[in-house]
Amino acid sequence: MTAIGRDGAPLRVAIVGSGPAGFYVAEHLLAADGRTVEIDMYERLPMPFGLVRYGVAPDHEKIKNVTRTFEKKVASRPAFRFYGNVEIGRDLTLDDLRTCYHQVCFASGAQTDRHLGIPGEDLAGSHPATAFVAWYNGHPDYRDATFDLSAKRVAVIGVGNVAVDVARMLCRTPDELARTDTADYAQAALAAARIQHVTMLGRRGPLQAAFTNPEVRELGQLPGADIAVRPEEIALDPLSREALEQADDRSLRKKMEILEGFAAGTPAGRDRTLTLRFLVSPTELIGDDHAHVRAMRIVRNTLVRGDGGALRPRPTDTVEELPVDLVFRSVGYRGLPIPGLPFDDRRGVVPNDAGRVVDPDRERTPVPGIYVSGWIKRGPSGVIGTNKPDALETVRTMLADLDAGSVLTPATPDPEAARAVVETRQPGRITWDDWQRLDTLERAAGEARGCPRVKFTSAAEALAALGR
Repeated sequence: MTAIGRDGAPLRVAIVGSGPAGFYVAEHLLAADGRTVEIDMYERLPMPFGLVRYGVAPDHEKIKNVTRTFEKKVASRPAFRFYGNVEIGRDLTLDDLRTCYHQVCFASGAQTDRHLGIPGEDLAGSHPATAFVAWYNGHPDYRDATFDLSAKRVAVIGVGNVAVDVARMLCRTPDELARTDTADYAQAALAAARIQHVTMLGRRGPLQAAFTNPEVRELGQLPGADIAVRPEEIALDPLSREALEQADDRSLRKKMEILEGFAAGTPAGRDRTLTLRFLVSPTELIGDDHAHVRAMRIVRNTLVRGDGGALRPRPTDTVEELPVDLVFRSVGYRGLPIPGLPFDDRRGVVPNDAGRVVDPDRERTPVPGIYVSGWIKRGPSGVIGTNKPDALETVRTMLADLDAGSVLTPATPDPEAARAVVETRQPGRITWDDWQRLDTLERAAGEARGCPRVKFTSAAEALAALGR
């Protein structure tokens, strides 16, 4: 009998999720020396690429070029198939996958937001930043979301790169947005916005801010917004100064130079003002008579040394009420449970050892043939490139299990059998050939407008464009 993974008996792998984590797993598997691997990638959305398409800001087009690598190294290979608009748990079950594949890897990301846990968080006008990002990027689940952009005062809670993206998009001019692939409906809404003030709030000091230097520098170069920083909020306390000296990190020193430059700048009288605040935490969102947010109560923090030596915020007695009409909460993503798999609700991940799913209720016994990669494996951390070594770790685990003979024993390990099941369960599936046609149509529409692409934002639109 031919060994699985050799000529004549390919290793059949299903990858659930078509973002960077999923594509990097596919890339590493297909590049494995001496292995014959066939991959079927499942995506519940009609289009591929996950957070590259639906999370990267429209005005950062160059970052999306990673999809060209995925196309060249993975999607162009005969051993790769793509099934878009197919949801595991709705159209197919995990047991269905077990009947067709030797291994299944979930790379489904972190699909929801974390909560602040403060009073008033659910008031009208308070939204997770993740929803806003998905909305302006044309995510099918959020195309019908509504945000009151007639608001004049907007607060963005958080100082990570997602928060920076949200603040920057709120401050872009209509002409700038027209040159991006921002969804049509979002462009129209943002162009009509009446926003005057955008305030970003970070609970720790400037050294601990999660944004990168290129991201924060870009905030000071917005044609439509002045940048403001309070000098007293970026002045380093003794603990922070000690941390900066001990780190000997040039990027941290550069971060401080950028922020100090903002603090010393003179407003140019632009239509909007973007203010960066540090050492403040929201403690309550305050509503008006219509249960709509009208203000935010914030407390001034000081930094103390916590467990492990990290500097952590501690509230003081100084409290401030900040008038706001619209709030975006950017405090992180969170994974969702996958039907049929164990889940760590505290961390929002699937329990695993180096990508191998384990059952914590059974002394971390491995779940045969099932793996995870990306945010659902490690939590929502890192950038797109972080997923590549993470995926390599998972693939090494998968190949080690293959060598040990620890794989599933599918009844029908045949690509045509899997295709027949998909076509029966979901006639509206979208193949890679379909996506290439849609990609061409989006790019052609974008070229006519002077932007990268005009996105299809629903499965119905995509299928109609394909004549189905």
